Amino acid sequence: MANPDDVARARAGDKNLNGANLSGADLSNAYLGGANFSGANLSDANLSNSGLVDANLANADLSGANLSGADLSDAILPDSWQSIVAAR
Repeated sequence: MANPDDVARARAGDKNLNGANLSGADLSNAYLGGANFSGANLSDANLSNSGLVDANLANADLSGANLSGADLSDAILPDSWQSIVAAR
């Protein structure tokens, strides 16, 4: 379960979300561009249609995350990006 404070920080545009617990969080349609999610737990998070331009997702746990329609332009993706599940 996501930490409510971390979710509030993400929604408020906090750019330093290193190590944040956003597991299962609904961040759909959120603009998260330029944010540092390095080491963050985004497992099962709903990131559909979110703006992740220039975001750092290195070492983030994206297992089961919904990234359908998300803008990942110039984002730094984890090495395991091939296993990311995007709901259709």
